[in-house]
Amino acid sequence: MQNFDVVVIGAGPGGYVAAIRAAQLGFKTAVVEREFLGGVCLNVGCIPSKAMITATHLLHKAQHNFKEMGLNIKGGIDVDMKQLVKWKQSVSDKMSGGVNQLLKGYGVTIIKGEAEFKNSKEISVKASTGNDTVQAKYFIVATGSRPIEIPGFKFDEKDICSSTGALAFDAIPKRVAVIGGGYIGLEISSYLRKLGSEVTVIEAQTALLAGVVDPDCAQVVERKLKKSGVNVLYGAKAKGQKKVKDGYEVTVDINGKDEVVKADKILVTVGRRPNGDQANLKAAGIAIDERGFVKVDAQRRTNVQNIFAIGDICGQPMLAHKASHEGVLVAEVISGQNRVYDAKTVPAVVFTDPEIASAGMTEAEAKAKGFNDLMISKFPFAANGRAVSMMETEGFVKMIADKKTHVLLGVHIVGPEASNLISEAVLAIEMGARIEDLALSIHPHPTLGETMMECAEAVLGHAIHIIQKPLAK
Repeated sequence: MQNFDVVVIGAGPGGYVAAIRAAQLGFKTAVVEREFLGGVCLNVGCIPSKAMITATHLLHKAQHNFKEMGLNIKGGIDVDMKQLVKWKQSVSDKMSGGVNQLLKGYGVTIIKGEAEFKNSKEISVKASTGNDTVQAKYFIVATGSRPIEIPGFKFDEKDICSSTGALAFDAIPKRVAVIGGGYIGLEISSYLRKLGSEVTVIEAQTALLAGVVDPDCAQVVERKLKKSGVNVLYGAKAKGQKKVKDGYEVTVDINGKDEVVKADKILVTVGRRPNGDQANLKAAGIAIDERGFVKVDAQRRTNVQNIFAIGDICGQPMLAHKASHEGVLVAEVISGQNRVYDAKTVPAVVFTDPEIASAGMTEAEAKAKGFNDLMISKFPFAANGRAVSMMETEGFVKMIADKKTHVLLGVHIVGPEASNLISEAVLAIEMGARIEDLALSIHPHPTLGETMMECAEAVLGHAIHIIQKPLAK
């Protein structure tokens, strides 16, 4: 029997952060993890996928931009897929090792095994060495989510894969069928296409990233994907697959008509489901909704007073940075601080080519919330000197503001380094900034960040580096 003040179940980006903050606040803390420190994100998701995307982005530049820059490579570039995957794994291992050091450095006890609640004050942990019982005053459930499997496409992570298998191919697949045109499917499609795979995206909606990002931003990525040779089927539903001599035949229903897509590998990326059916949560009396999410209040407390839940397990958006924010919040709530989850915006990034990043409301969301009089403008990366020097000029920054108050409501970026640029927008929205606050802040030159200032100027009708019609007074 082990006793702690705080026990965190799950060591993903929510769980390990919660454990560290709890330890910083003086609590005797433990974290229980059944697989790997850092969770899905760090080991088989966010981090390894970005490593593969970075490598193939450099490959694409070498193949398509270097010659124009005067950088001549004699002969072609050979891709050693096994070495690429090995390097990708080293990135994840380094990050996971860092989490291990941090937890140990703060005195957090790491318990390896699978946790199951016995009651609201006690869990059993099953490990290869046997079972252990752990008691705590407070529990934080951070058990995350898993890929959704669809009928007829059971994952083997070799030929029929979730994102996990698609990041570990030991050879470049010749033909890949990607079921689902959401952000995970498109990120992996982009990197595989750059490696030379023939990619077909099977999307049930009439557009890619529908309802996920600003439609104008999605169109830029859609055009680039098609230009790169990715085949996209719209209004398409995968019905089943058949193993044949040279791979697989995927039967696809396109608007009521069956078609066959041939592939060597099948990637299923239709979303993720919360692990609400794991860890025997009901034994502790924890309420779970019909979709499998744990019900929580603004402090991320469940219906059981001493148990909290954070991250994917407690609802959308299912993003690592939201989980980390909640982890800190909950530890501080346990310590007696008066905190609630009150973020004005949770930024989202899609690491496609080009990247998409957003914070705040889309135009449709703003109107739905009663902002009927809007100021909207875009500033293109093609008019930015740094983007031109990088040979990455596709896309734009788009800003949405309330015309009555000039308060910034939303920022949507598609283009180079969108993932880094969006943080300025998050800070502006959280602080209730007006468009003038961005426009009048001096941004360094020459940088991609100038697009933020210039877009704010464009909203006001007087950007310097594009020609605009004067706004009606």
